Amino acid sequence: MRPIDYFDRGAAINPTRAFLIGGGKTYSFEDAKALTEAIARALFANGFVQGDSVAVYSPNDPAAVICVFASMRAGGAWVPVNVRNSVSSNAEYMAYVHTRWLFFHSAVADQAREVMKSLPELKGAICIDAEDCGVPSLDAFCEGGREAVIPDWSDPFGAPDAVVSRWPTGGTTGPSKGVEISNTTFVTMFELGLRHYIGDRTEDIVHLAVAPITHAAGAIIGIFAYEGGTTVVLPGFDAEEVLKSIETHRVTHIFLPPTAYYALLEHPDVGNYDLSSLRQVLIAAAPVSPDKFRRGVEVFGPVICQCYGQAEAPMLISMLSPEVVAAAARGDKPERLKSCGKVTSCTAVAILDDQGNELPVGERGEICCRGRLVTPGYFEKPEATEEVRQFGWHHTGDIGYLDNDGYLYIVDRKKDMIITGGFNVFATEVEEPILAMPEVLECAVIGVPDDRWGESIKAVIVLKPGATLDADAAVERCRDKLGGVKSPKSIEFWSEIPKTGAGKTDKKAIRAKFWGDSERGVN
Repeated sequence: MRPIDYFDRGAAINPTRAFLIGGGKTYSFEDAKALTEAIARALFANGFVQGDSVAVYSPNDPAAVICVFASMRAGGAWVPVNVRNSVSSNAEYMAYVHTRWLFFHSAVADQAREVMKSLPELKGAICIDAEDCGVPSLDAFCEGGREAVIPDWSDPFGAPDAVVSRWPTGGTTGPSKGVEISNTTFVTMFELGLRHYIGDRTEDIVHLAVAPITHAAGAIIGIFAYEGGTTVVLPGFDAEEVLKSIETHRVTHIFLPPTAYYALLEHPDVGNYDLSSLRQVLIAAAPVSPDKFRRGVEVFGPVICQCYGQAEAPMLISMLSPEVVAAAARGDKPERLKSCGKVTSCTAVAILDDQGNELPVGERGEICCRGRLVTPGYFEKPEATEEVRQFGWHHTGDIGYLDNDGYLYIVDRKKDMIITGGFNVFATEVEEPILAMPEVLECAVIGVPDDRWGESIKAVIVLKPGATLDADAAVERCRDKLGGVKSPKSIEFWSEIPKTGAGKTDKKAIRAKFWGDSERGVN
């Protein structure tokens, strides 16, 4: 099967149910299917070729989601464009992946027009929600394709090697690379999601998409669609609006990056809303503090879970289930709250050293994986693909270990290791006791230049509203738990921590303040 076939299955079993709700609009499954077909016909009427890169440049909006599914129906390669990124970085990425079709929202019309100047291979641009943006509106575009035919481009095997998306990597360590996500990879993620996100409870699913649809919140919509589930689309993250939406729409599933989860958890009115409909609060994109896990179970119930993946092996390399989180929060194997879960059924994981040797249980090395979840590689970057495929494994760039029960633990990004006075220190080890402090909302730990130690450990902290914390006292609390080597040597309090477009902590931006224009970011 192809990803669009999962949507079509949901449309067949529940055609009149709402597929998308948001922005004052509701699209039933049958409405959405008809619109994706109309868009696909219009693409072919205007010279679309299977495999063309199709960019969707929009804030969270139901019509933008439909354009993504239309790209899948036509056989295009969806290019997610994050509106939070700079225009120049979006233009650079879209040109690199040879964008030929651009669907954009009027809210970013100025940015889209600027980007179009850098896309020499662009065949067409369409405004998805307005009539007067200098390009055809979505309605006008579809009208011109009424007589066109959507070819049956699949095969008896579901066209497993066809590319369904050219997904940008996070870009936190340099320009984004385009990950070629095949039908096989996407469908493998869907199947794992059906098992781990939904399980046996397939009735009355309501998924709340609040993180950017250009990130995981958009990619997983097809999983819920397969079971005829509704997705409610919010324009962005606002803790109170999320709580209201959960109560109003009886939301069952939500995906959040840790930073949004922490803000939701600490909202002063979180206890005043009916959140009993929740079946799963899925946290991904970065490790979660064990204390925040425990707090989440107290506030939301036994519904908190975490998955681990990356664009090159999306979402579900491992899964820490709600049952395991709840049990660990009660004191049954509490160490598992530091884990990102058990390796999923479609993936093999090994911990390798720099020479490609597999390390024994408990030893730290690079997390590497194999299986159908792994993507074919990077678009037009064979050297980069070869680099991450050494020794016959896909290298994630993350440092971690496996325990005796098969649970996977991440301790840091390989490139984020701090070397201070000759000792290796992983940032997450330092962040954990800081995040456990009741005054702290968020923190990020980095290495900064130090004439004596090479690098010294700095913690950047955002306090909860109304909280106060003395920097020296915070260092002493860390010293009690970590000892002298791993404790931060300095602390700064910021009003907010920079985020990437996907909502991750942007350590590259934080480091820039301290490393300036130095040729390298390590000493």
